[in-house]
Amino acid sequence: MARAFSEIAFTQSVRNRQEELGSRGDYASLDSPGVDPGDHLTEIEARFIQARDGFYQATVSETGWPYVQFRGGPVGFLKVLDATTLAYGDFRGNRQYISSGNLSDNDRVSIILMDYPNRTRLKIWARAQQVPIKDDPDLAAAVALQGYRALPERVVVLSVEAFDWNCPQHIPQRFTLSELAPDLTALRNRIRELEEENAELKAFLKS
Repeated sequence: MARAFSEIAFTQSVRNRQEELGSRGDYASLDSPGVDPGDHLTEIEARFIQARDGFYQATVSETGWPYVQFRGGPVGFLKVLDATTLAYGDFRGNRQYISSGNLSDNDRVSIILMDYPNRTRLKIWARAQQVPIKDDPDLAAAVALQGYRALPERVVVLSVEAFDWNCPQHIPQRFTLSELAPDLTALRNRIRELEEENAELKAFLKS
């Protein structure tokens, strides 16, 4: 946990609530000027981000309502351009443009990246810029995905302002089919071997 996270997430209302419920002292040290601001991604965060195939993104409308959307794609579609910059191609979906519209009024965005098998969660606060594909061919090329047929309408560039790793205590452990594939293949192979051995045994007993 770092100072940049505290400065963004711990508003006065949050601090008042922490004080009321007795946890303020646990976080007071984050206000010290000597604490690492924690606003630059390290190699650890970069590897984690590049291994994800999706994330949850929150934006806020001009009426104050939050909107959370799942953004998915091939592993690594969220690119780490440098220690403070992420980017992804915004693929065409149902064309409601709720996130895009929200970001045109308020560029603040929060994303959560999940690793369910390892029960790990990374939260990132950032400012978002929406760049039309035709306006920056080099940026569009940087987020291009070879062999992926979805059509990107724009590039969303995220300027990281803070991040934080979450406690795994209440994260359920889940696996995708691709993550289970090696174990399932080994299981199927073993079943086939046992079936062949069983058939051979039955044939032997009949002889």
